[in-house]
Parts: sequence; structure tokens; C-alpha cells
Amino acid sequence: MPETTELRLDPVLDRLVVVAAGRADRPHTAADDGRAGDSGTAECPFCPGHEAMTTPEICRTGPGAPGAPGWRVRVFPNLYPIVGGSAAGDRTGGEHEVVVLSPDHHRAYGALDDDRAVEALCVLRDRVRTHLDAGLPYSLALMNHRRAAGASIAHPHAQVIGLDFVPPEVLAADRRARTCEGPLLDHDLDQARALGSVVAEGDAVTWLPPGGWCPYFARVADRTAGARFDEADDDTVAHVALALRDLLALLATHLYDPPYNVAFHTAAADGTGGRRWYAEVTPRVSVPAGFEMSTGVYVNTTPPETAASRLRSELRGDTS
Repeated sequence: MPETTELRLDPVLDRLVVVAAGRADRPHTAADDGRAGDSGTAECPFCPGHEAMTTPEICRTGPGAPGAPGWRVRVFPNLYPIVGGSAAGDRTGGEHEVVVLSPDHHRAYGALDDDRAVEALCVLRDRVRTHLDAGLPYSLALMNHRRAAGASIAHPHAQVIGLDFVPPEVLAADRRARTCEGPLLDHDLDQARALGSVVAEGDAVTWLPPGGWCPYFARVADRTAGARFDEADDDTVAHVALALRDLLALLATHLYDPPYNVAFHTAAADGTGGRRWYAEVTPRVSVPAGFEMSTGVYVNTTPPETAASRLRSELRGDTS
């Protein structure tokens, strides 16, 4: 018999989700496109020694002159920007930057050591702050890992995009936050604790929302973080950096290095948005199809409480 399905709500995104574990047992006969191969380091514009293949760098951490090797994290304008640049039209002004997270072509964020993980996230925070200090009303940081998650370059990197408008989803998050007593994120976390879908708790908490829209969809937040990522102190950034790194390492092991997106949700310069900034991780292990497009209701075939239990077992090193 098929397992029971359940309709759930993600209060943070105001999104309905059908948790339908039985759908994971469907037979699959459609071809799998597989993963695009990595062309390697020889022609990678993000690898050390190839600095001249990118736009001139804005900043770096680590030694070395601008445009030369020696860096640990390197930032430069995106050659093909979503906003800003010479082709910017009406309402598409802003800044779009690439942040190369490590000189190691094969070391994703989940494989960085403590110091490098914290350093990379501090650079993202600082670039968001720079955009807002320059007068842009909103700036966001994100990571796309692997081609299926939107990355065109295999070398691990992030992007920071400053916008000259506040995005509709941030405005909607602000409206939702104003109708709730306390941060919506706290309500979501309380529900996760009750359901058993918290993965790890320390200075930062990692959990799989009960209404997560896809398998292994996760959130990471510091317990005391404020609304704006750019205003976070180094300790708060470090807490999230290490918890996020550990989660991505778990997913790499448990899901065999899946494509994923990381988005850092933050309030705008004027405070519009949620009450606490946080990181959201979306493993690209399922594809929204016709039902989701037609209804706006998503289907998650792996109950978050089941996925969280598996990740906790992986964290403990259980082999049974």
C-alpha cells in the first residue's frame, strides 16, 4: 500500500507542500542526462595563475599582488552580469560579483577547513555590506554548485549581487514577518524540533523544515542573528559558516555530491524583510514538474523527519 501523504505549510515561504513518500518508489524509465563533465584546471579562469582570464579583481584575502596568484579568496565583477555592467538597462542597475571560495579547483565549500570556511563567508558578508554602503537597497549572496544547480564554472565559487530595487520575495517575507509574533524562522524551528527534523544544534542550528519543498531542503541560522547579514559580527558569521560547511559535507557524503543552491536570506538596507538572516540549502535531487507549475504546491518525496534522521546517523558515523 502507498504511504500516507500529508499536506504541510512552510510558514517562512508561505508555501504548501505535499509530503508523499510513496512517490519515491515510482518506476523510472526516462533517461538520466547525467552530470556535465569538469573540463579541469588547465582552462579554468578561476584557478591560480589564470587571473588575467577574469575581470580585474576587486579584493582578495591572502598574499600576492592584484591579478597574481597567492590569494585565498578572490572577488571580481561577473563577466556576464545579471544586473549592472555596460549593458544595464532601466531598473537593472547594480553590481554582480564572483567570489572564488578557494584556489583549489576541487575543494567545494563543504570541504573547506574551519578557517577558510569562516573567511569565505566573511568575504560574502563584507561584499553585501559594501553594496549597501554604496547606496544599493538590497544585496544577496548565493552559491550554485554543479551545472544542474546553475553553475557554469566548475571551480567552487559564490556570487554577490547588489540590486537597485528590493525583490518581491523580500517584500513578501516582510509582510509575513509583520503578521507573526516573533521570527517566523523560530516557529519553523520549533515545528522541526517537535517533528524530529533538526540535524544539529550548537551556536547555530541546522534543520530540515517540516514543510520543505524538496528532499533534504535545509536551513541554517545562528540563534541570536539579527535581520541583516551585512551587520552580523564575526562570531555570528563563524557559527553559520561552520554549520553550513558541516551540512554541505554531510550532503556530499549522503547524496553523493549533489548539485545544490545556497541562498543567504537577509533584510534590505532599510530593514525590509525577515527578522533573522539565515542560509537556505536546496539540493537539486528532484525537479518541479507539471503539478508544481500548475498549482504552486510542491511535492516532497522524502519526509524531512526521515531525511534528518539519516543525516544525524551520517553525522554519528552509524553504519547500521
